[in-house]
Amino acid sequence: MSPTRGATLAVLCTVALMIVLDSTIVAVAVPAIQRDLAFTPAGVAWVVNGYLVAFAGLLLLAGRLGDLLGARRVFLTGLTVFTAASLLCGLAPTGALLVAGRFVQGAGGALASAVVLGMIVRLYPEPGPQARAVGIFSFTQAGGAAIGFVVGGVLTDLAGWPAIFLINVPVGLAAWVLGRRLLPVTATAATGRIDLPGAVLITAGLSLGVYAIVAAGEPAPPAPVWSLAAGAALLVLAFLVRQGRAPEPLVPLRLLRRPWLLAANAAVLLILAAGMGFQFVNTLFLQRVMGFDALRTGLGFLPTPIVIGLVSLLTAARLTARFGPRRVLLAGLLLLAGGLALLARVPADPSYAADVLPGLLAVGLGVGVAIPAIMMLAMAGASTGDTGLVSGLTNTAQQAGAALGLAVLAVVSAGRTSARLDSGVPEIVALRDGYGLAFLTAAAFVLAAALITLTALRHPPAAIPPSSEPTPAMTASDRAARPVSRKA
Repeated sequence: MSPTRGATLAVLCTVALMIVLDSTIVAVAVPAIQRDLAFTPAGVAWVVNGYLVAFAGLLLLAGRLGDLLGARRVFLTGLTVFTAASLLCGLAPTGALLVAGRFVQGAGGALASAVVLGMIVRLYPEPGPQARAVGIFSFTQAGGAAIGFVVGGVLTDLAGWPAIFLINVPVGLAAWVLGRRLLPVTATAATGRIDLPGAVLITAGLSLGVYAIVAAGEPAPPAPVWSLAAGAALLVLAFLVRQGRAPEPLVPLRLLRRPWLLAANAAVLLILAAGMGFQFVNTLFLQRVMGFDALRTGLGFLPTPIVIGLVSLLTAARLTARFGPRRVLLAGLLLLAGGLALLARVPADPSYAADVLPGLLAVGLGVGVAIPAIMMLAMAGASTGDTGLVSGLTNTAQQAGAALGLAVLAVVSAGRTSARLDSGVPEIVALRDGYGLAFLTAAAFVLAAALITLTALRHPPAAIPPSSEPTPAMTASDRAARPVSRKA
């Protein structure tokens, strides 16, 4: 890994980590935000939901913009918007301004993160270096959300909730300066214009769909969940009809006819549903069953992201090079499912070291092995002109899976706990049983992903070589922005 490419990868992964952190770092600070800005319980939920809805809704459009306008330009624009919105959130004097800032922050995060995986794949076309680079990126995705709970608690306790937003400003500015200098300027590999009606339909459909999933996990949804889901489905259907008729579709239907791409993204969705759902349930388990406070909960969580980091950064690439991503993915999924099953069997009076820690370590091993492998499989066969769009599809699957996992596991655990309380068992036993069923549900998601891997991801597609596609000339502004040296 050359110094220039390594520094470029560091910039991309730092920004990706910062954006992922913001999806969970706020969760710990919600009580303080609600108190200081006089939010209602329903209103403060939009501090979290506003970011998720804007982020997930714009990922697909952002990925296509990367193909048409250049990934570097879209990345830097998104980073600018995200950093400015972080400043707005940190200084927001009212709840309404904070929620607005979170929507803008989610939009900027979508623009920047949608193109990161595609940029890494193009930066490292060789299989070995690419596996290592994707492993580093995967750690930011898999470990970043877990780290967010810890960082959010520490910053909120030491400096107040505005610090969780303001910390992004110096990081974002430094990343923008370095990114402008280091990121390679490449000719756009796709030509055409943005299909504006299609962009509006899919952005609205994805945003409404994610909101429907989020609302399903709330005790009193603001609107009937099924009507929200039906509206989202109609918008997505209208988008598909539009793509079949548009002269320059946002998402060429040829992509959606690739069984490999659909299967890989279905597996991504299921794995992220299990992973994010696990983090949510485990946080509640540590606090309500183990009796941990916020700081001890964060520390109790640490073994999982530490193992994810060690495995994804140090061993995942070697395993993938030796055994292939499909076999490595299957092994990781079995480890992940096993860890979740261990957590489901924890007694009502557990010992952290003897009963909880083994499951957390197994989950970390499984995620650290599985996430880099599924990311490589999801990008397999993407042509140069479609890397941004395929990266956006994969990011969309991640966000949809995360929202789905949170909603489903919240409903499952609450329902089981309520039923056990009605049967007369002690509260601690009812809580343990509710969280145990949620862990088993997450394990079922993982096993479904393993089944998809076994049946639909058997023969990877051949990648379309970049040389076989037309490469338009760079614009004058792109040439002016090109750094003097771009040796790898």
